Amino acid sequence: MERTRHQGMAKNTYMRWRLPLICLLWEVAMIILFGVFVHFGPEADAHWEEEKHQMNLTSDIENDFYFRYPSFQDVHVMIFVGFGFLMTFLKRYGFGAVGFNFLLAAFGIQWALLMQGWFHSFQNGKILIGVENLINADFCVGSVCIAFGAILGKTSPVQLLIMTLFQVTLFAVNEYILLNLLHVKDAGGSMTIHTFGAYFGLTVTRFLYRPNLEQSKDREGSVYHSDLFAMIGTLYLWMYWPSFNSAISEHGDAQHRAAINTYCSLAACVLTTMAFSSMLQKKGKLDMPILESKLHIQDTCGIHNLHGMPGLIGGIVGAITAAAATEDVYGKEGFIKAFDFTGSYKTRTPSVQGGFQAAGIVVSLLMAFAGGTLVGKQGGNVERREPAAGMEASTCLSALAGCVLAACVASVGQTIASTSARREMGWEFVGDKPQKPAPIGPALGAILKLPIWGDAADENCFEDDIYWEVRAGAAGGTRWRCRPPHEGRRRS
Repeated sequence: MERTRHQGMAKNTYMRWRLPLICLLWEVAMIILFGVFVHFGPEADAHWEEEKHQMNLTSDIENDFYFRYPSFQDVHVMIFVGFGFLMTFLKRYGFGAVGFNFLLAAFGIQWALLMQGWFHSFQNGKILIGVENLINADFCVGSVCIAFGAILGKTSPVQLLIMTLFQVTLFAVNEYILLNLLHVKDAGGSMTIHTFGAYFGLTVTRFLYRPNLEQSKDREGSVYHSDLFAMIGTLYLWMYWPSFNSAISEHGDAQHRAAINTYCSLAACVLTTMAFSSMLQKKGKLDMPILESKLHIQDTCGIHNLHGMPGLIGGIVGAITAAAATEDVYGKEGFIKAFDFTGSYKTRTPSVQGGFQAAGIVVSLLMAFAGGTLVGKQGGNVERREPAAGMEASTCLSALAGCVLAACVASVGQTIASTSARREMGWEFVGDKPQKPAPIGPALGAILKLPIWGDAADENCFEDDIYWEVRAGAAGGTRWRCRPPHEGRRRS
């Protein structure tokens, strides 16, 4: 049995019963729920011939499957290959990156089909699923893969499954609020996928802060071949992003336009990124030291830069373009179709739509903070102290909002959190040097901090050998062998 000592308590990473138990129990639950609630949609049902006649369709090729499945294939590859290999840059965590991404995505798509189905396609006591449901489930899991990037190498597979359960649930709720209640347009998922996923993950990793993670810094870097594998994931994501952004857009001009815009934007972003990387960093590398050194947010994959900031920018630009939309640009019928100004929304104006688009950003951020808080606990492994005087619920929200604002400014290398502001948020000081913040309060969730999930000690993070059978010479070019439970680590 694998045990390590960490801050006076044993860290038991033995997975033989924990992981099989939770996987099998949850899979049995999925089978039961699918059997009770899920049914094929009209275009996948055996009664398609009758449905085809009722819809005055003359050919099977008009089934939505043939329009959507190519995009579904692309999105599916992005989730399992693109995101998986994107995170293989850690020199000794390649199995964990691809394997755990595979695990959480496989569970997540099942739970997403149910959660999204209950909100969007529940009719007569049944969830009707078709190819578009599969795409939306992949989108939902995409937000989980984004959040996974923030805690990569620092959590057990059981913790990842628990996080997936909560995040998929909250994603479905957030998506319903934005798309159905606020009537927000978010085809590319700037708010529902990227913003929500990134800040959910950043909130979780903040509450799972590891004060002694420095002891694992030697494994947090990359080697030549691990970066090469990560580049494969990057290219898969880059190539298929036009499909991702256009997959569930309306057939016709909207889908066509989304693919073209994304295609051109991707090409332009490559040159822009290279230019700014070279201009702003002496070594031409992207870096984000302020998130960890000032805010104690240990973002392994840099999801703030990769998804959080682009999600916010996309949401803001979407709100501006919606507010500025006119019939001269879209045409009268195209204008109504683009924003679905029909039924109860037929009197909505572009300026009002822009306001609701902006509100969608705020809702996504609040849901991300609330969800991340639920599954983590601020303060991590630091010594428990009473909160600073006057620490109320409003101060907690201010601290979270300040975290986002500071994270945004951190991307251009500036620090905005003043000493007085930190003191108000409960930070301890030695002279003028800020120390780790005290816990905000006992009301915050502590689910992932429970000592039963098998997470590794701070000094053993970013290591495949903890949870995987690693063959000699397989871990980052260093000849390690997987040891029996009674042995310590040694080279072979």
